[in-house]
Parts: sequence; C-alpha cells; structure tokens
Amino acid sequence: MARGAKAVVRPPLPIAEEQHAYPLAGDAERFLDHLLLTKGASEHTARAYARDLADLITALDARGIQDGRDVGPKHLRYFLSTLEDRGLARTSVQRKLSAARSLFQYLVDEGALELHPATGLRKARLPRRLPGCLSPKEVESLLDAPNVATAKGRRDRALIEFLYSAGTRASETVGLDLDRLDLEGGVARVLGKGNKERLAPVGGYAVEALRQYLDDPERPRPAEGHEDAVFLNLQGTRLSTRSLQRIVGELALRAGLKRRPTPHTLRHSFATHLLDQGCDLRAVQELLGHAHLVTTQIYTHTSLERLREVYEVAHPRAS
Repeated sequence: MARGAKAVVRPPLPIAEEQHAYPLAGDAERFLDHLLLTKGASEHTARAYARDLADLITALDARGIQDGRDVGPKHLRYFLSTLEDRGLARTSVQRKLSAARSLFQYLVDEGALELHPATGLRKARLPRRLPGCLSPKEVESLLDAPNVATAKGRRDRALIEFLYSAGTRASETVGLDLDRLDLEGGVARVLGKGNKERLAPVGGYAVEALRQYLDDPERPRPAEGHEDAVFLNLQGTRLSTRSLQRIVGELALRAGLKRRPTPHTLRHSFATHLLDQGCDLRAVQELLGHAHLVTTQIYTHTSLERLREVYEVAHPRAS
C-alpha cells in the first residue's frame, strides 16, 4: 500500500440473512468492491450505496426476483413505487434509483448483462437547489465563537478557520495529515474525491490559528496510529466527520446564528464569497476540486442573486 493510503473496508449489505445468497447480492458486493478499489470511492460513499442497494434487493425479492439478469424496467418502476410509498423525499428516491442504475451499468460493462434494465425508464426532473451560504458577517461571528482560553477552543478555532480558508470538504479536513500541511507556504495538500490530490490555500488567519493549536502544550497526545493527524479529539484520535459537524453546530449556537450551518455550508460560503469578490469561475473550480465546471457553476446563481439584491437597493431606477 502506498504511503498515506488508507485501508478500505467494504460495508456489508444490510439485508436479511437469506438474501445474502441471492445472485443479485453477490453482484452488489462486487460492485461495492469496484467502487472502493477501482473508483476510489470513500467508505462513507460505499455505505450509502450499500443501504440503497439493500432497498433494491429487498424490493425485488418481494416480487420473486433474486437475480439481476431477471430485472426489467417494470421491476425498477415497482422499486420506485415502494420508495414513494415510504414517503421518501424525491432527492432520496432519485439517489436510490441512481445507485441501482450504477449497479446495472457495472454489470453491463462486465458483460454479465446484455441490456441495462433501466433503458427507457424516465428520470424525474428535480428542482435545482442553490447551496446554503453564510454572509461574511455570519462567518465572522462563527470564527469568533470558539473559547480560545481552552485547548478545545483553540482546536475549534483552527478547525473553523481552516474550513473557511481552504474550502475543504469535511472528509478532507479531518483526513488532513501533518506532512501535508505547509504553514510556511500557506498551503495544504488534500485528498479529495477519487483520491485526487489538490492544493488548498491556507490564509494568514488560518495559519496563525493552526500554529497556536499545533504548538499548544495542552493539545492531546496523539494515540497510537494517529500521530499523523492534524485535528485530534480529546482522546487523541483523529477527529471524525460527525464530530466536526457537531462542533460547527455548537459554534453556530454560541455565535447566535439563526440557521444551523454544516461544514459544507462553510465550503459553499468560501466559493460564493470568492465569486462575489470577482474571482474567476475556473479558479474557484480548481480550489474546490470539482472535476467539471458545471458543478461549480451553481455558485454563480447564488452570487448573481446577491448582486441582484445589491442592485435593487443601490440603483435609483431599479424598480
């Protein structure tokens, strides 16, 4: 295994014991291995796929289908109907359908299926949602929320400054290693989706907060196997994404924010504030680590909405 690589473990399919003997379950397990080992998906992503495919296997089993080679469009329509009957949000339904499509596409690519069973199955159009974003003033309140008189507060300040400065995902943040952080150069090398490495900027405020945290004599002693981690919990092990989300929520309450942001909200805010200040869209794409520009373009809608608000207030003949 290459230096810095993380061992991956395929999550089990949460299905009934007898269903594990079905050919479709075996196909799903091989597909999950393919996601992890070939596509470089995270274990978090693989767990989400495992849950969605378990729903598919259970629904098809109710119709007497245990082999993917027997699945047709009518069976997938039945699968969709079971999800809608459960009252799931349309986004959840589409995510589960997407997981099923990906599984069957894998089987087609492997030569196990001749025809994709979703051929001709329409994909419902979802309303486009703009990403949530904090205003610069709200971000300032959040950055000032940690109690830096305590070791935990100094860690939290470094965390929140890094998130907003670098625009990193939660998994990229907690996965950051010491040898990938260059405080002198103001840059961090982060591993994004598909294990793709990119350089993330670390601004002056974040550098100072990180120095104070890393040089803190009260910083927890790293537990065995966690010596490389930048961000540690109180037990000295690497901080988890769930803990990071809880910390951001707690700081938002302390800051008196009306809405409860997530780590991803700070990533959205990072991108939107850069565009508001005239940053080039392709530069923002590189900073976010997006593979396709169209993924980044959604932020231009948020930015244009803000510009429209300013225009309405400032222009004498706007209305």
